[in-house]
Amino acid sequence: MQVNVQRLSPVLVEFNVEVGADRVRAEVDKAFSTLAKSAKVKGFRPGKAPRRVLSHMFGSRVAADVAQRLVDETFQTAVAEQKLQPVSSPAFEPQKLEDNKSFTYKARFEVLPTIQSVAYEGLSAKRPRVAATDEQIAAELEQVRRAHSTLEAPPEPRPVQEGDVVTIDVSVEVGGRVVEEGSAKDFQADLGSGNLLPEIAQVLLGQSIGATVATHADLPARHPIAQLRGAHAHFQITVKDIKTRVLPALDDELAKDIGEFETFEQLKEHVKVGVEKGLKEQAENALAEQLVVELVKANPIPVPQALVEQQSRVTEEEILARARAQGNEARTLGSDLRAKVRTDSEVKVRAGLLMAEIAKLKGIRIGNKEIEEALVELAAQTGKNVARLKAEYAEPKQREMLIGMILENKVLDIIEASAKIEES
Repeated sequence: MQVNVQRLSPVLVEFNVEVGADRVRAEVDKAFSTLAKSAKVKGFRPGKAPRRVLSHMFGSRVAADVAQRLVDETFQTAVAEQKLQPVSSPAFEPQKLEDNKSFTYKARFEVLPTIQSVAYEGLSAKRPRVAATDEQIAAELEQVRRAHSTLEAPPEPRPVQEGDVVTIDVSVEVGGRVVEEGSAKDFQADLGSGNLLPEIAQVLLGQSIGATVATHADLPARHPIAQLRGAHAHFQITVKDIKTRVLPALDDELAKDIGEFETFEQLKEHVKVGVEKGLKEQAENALAEQLVVELVKANPIPVPQALVEQQSRVTEEEILARARAQGNEARTLGSDLRAKVRTDSEVKVRAGLLMAEIAKLKGIRIGNKEIEEALVELAAQTGKNVARLKAEYAEPKQREMLIGMILENKVLDIIEASAKIEES
């Protein structure tokens, strides 16, 4: 077998493979020998049909089968001999196979680019500020109050007011037909949550227990109930109970009720630390994204389109899965969004290749110790048990993904250590 290798581009390779006539002859003979044992030819006993008859009847099929087998067997050998690793399915162009002649074919496929060096030192980026503002702390404390609030009947009977929690029976009709899945009894409508349809919240205000009111609303295209998506719906609502949400005072008693603090100041400091922790994580993520973009700009290496397409498919499926979770049954992305996904995927693939090269240059290895540390950190972030996470990441693909995350974080640490970072 002879192999002529051509680099059509830094990531595209073409093989011209020639298989000798002796091997072709041997493979054809073997194929006809196997065929003769099973072929049913009128006028001949099984296994006794002459080669010329078999060739006349089955020659084209035998030639196609032998050509495919030769391609399958020799391509893998050629790839190994040339020390190449295809990252795309090869496109084959086989020539016609003929007895007693050599057989040739072309194979075109993508490979990873050869990266001579990576410019990663001195990249510029800005780290967002992480100091919690009074407004952010106050908003978080308000969430704490709401989480520890109680529902009580108003001291005196009164109509529904803003912020009340109202128990209702609701019937939903579309086109004159009741949609049972969208209707409910004893449903708690929280007028202070901002989650109710504005039309329903508005019609409930000023109503008393026992009142029945009606309203109309145009529902969103992504409504979780299929029958209500994009529908113009009619609602009939009966008020059954009214509760007012009583928020606790921001004082020492609230801090003690939560169970971890003695004073409100301790609770406030805890909330501040939590807000700043979240801001710090956001800042680090934003900084990492900037550094990745700068890394890609500084190293415009070619990337295999097969990897870009693969990443695009993964990203598209993630977007569609999130949409389905929100009730949108879209099966494809719009052209603009698909174009953005493609662009982002190319950046992601290029960054991955560059970061892998930096890891190789720095001799970074991910062993059991690093994996154990990552699982402990992940457990702290997610609240899951370490043993449970170990079981989840024991699956090969999940383990590979975890190793990739660890490697990426280590490389980002190296890039950040030498970067020119401005605090904004």
